[in-house]
Amino acid sequence: MTLLSPAICLRSQRTQRTRDYTKKPQASQRLKRDWLSKALSRARHATRARQATCLLYNFAVFVLHAIRKPTVRFSLPSEPALTKMPASVLLAPVAEDMHAVDAVIRRRLGSEVALINQIGEYIISAGGKRLRPVILLLMANALGYRGNHHYELAAVVEFIHTATLLHDDVVDESELRRGRQTANAVFGNAASVLVGDFLYSRAFQMMVQADSMRVMQILADATNVISEGEVLQLLNMHDPDVTEERYLQVIRYKTAKLFEAAAQIGAVLSGADAATEAAAAEYGRRIGTAFQIVDDLLDYTATADQMGKNAGDDLREGKPTLPLIHLLSHGTEEQRALARQAIEQGGTEHFDAIFDAIQASGALEYTRKAAEREASAAAEAIIALPPSQFRQTLIELCAFSLQRQS
Repeated sequence: MTLLSPAICLRSQRTQRTRDYTKKPQASQRLKRDWLSKALSRARHATRARQATCLLYNFAVFVLHAIRKPTVRFSLPSEPALTKMPASVLLAPVAEDMHAVDAVIRRRLGSEVALINQIGEYIISAGGKRLRPVILLLMANALGYRGNHHYELAAVVEFIHTATLLHDDVVDESELRRGRQTANAVFGNAASVLVGDFLYSRAFQMMVQADSMRVMQILADATNVISEGEVLQLLNMHDPDVTEERYLQVIRYKTAKLFEAAAQIGAVLSGADAATEAAAAEYGRRIGTAFQIVDDLLDYTATADQMGKNAGDDLREGKPTLPLIHLLSHGTEEQRALARQAIEQGGTEHFDAIFDAIQASGALEYTRKAAEREASAAAEAIIALPPSQFRQTLIELCAFSLQRQS
């Protein structure tokens, strides 16, 4: 079987082949890249057949890799058809931890003000993947953390994220999120903004109680950068001259920064050295960027039922995301004019024509590859972490971020 490149492609293979894997005691950079390809391939197999015998195969490969045999020879089984693995299966290693985090969220969300409780319950009941707290838990466990502070801090990260969503939906005038009406559509803009403020303030109360200046520094910095990202995105709205660099800057500020903070806190709690902390931060930044690029792609390729929000929202808002930015550089003169008009004026009146132009220009594939590069870089950032099921799940999350439809 041909191994995946770090781009984490997911093409089906229907034949059984045999390969030799050689691992030298001191790997060169090239061998590290080979290791990454193998690790991502294992993640792909686990994703497609977690309940089948591929799980045993992946574990065997993982153990053989960990003990660094000079030469390992084994036979790959024929792959099953691609199936979507539920997030609950992927995140099983931290399922109990997430139950503890959920309990903290419910307890700390309480207020004497009834409307806060009402909106809080509405938000919690909407569910969601909660990837940011999950990444904090996985990173802490991967680095050997033993304690309970990561539950509180994972809840802090989720509070900050939820506050940004409440404010985002008001700014974007969104009416649908996670398959139902947004809080601002139900309770009004003023209530949503104020409860978002409450969540920020509650998060900072909990930070102080964590009694770690380093953690406070990371989260305070992240909150500030996220706010800057929101303003940068506002400046980019209806601007057809936004470059890919400006687009990526907004993503790294607005979305990826909290992923980065979550992973970094997991390392700090574990007492990791500076290099490991930096690697954890790089992982979070890269997977957060991949996550948002895929989100922008899904705005054109997924349905409202799949995403839980209206398709074409970015186009309606006049938001220049990567598919449109690429079209403006590589489309025909007529296609570029159509894209420029869509960004300047907003609306989805010409959605079908713009989608056809994006597809014809190669913008969809270009956007996919951009996400794959970021996901690959995320996985590569943590190859030096000690082998464990938690590190493996962090790598599998890179593949999951590319496969998701919501």
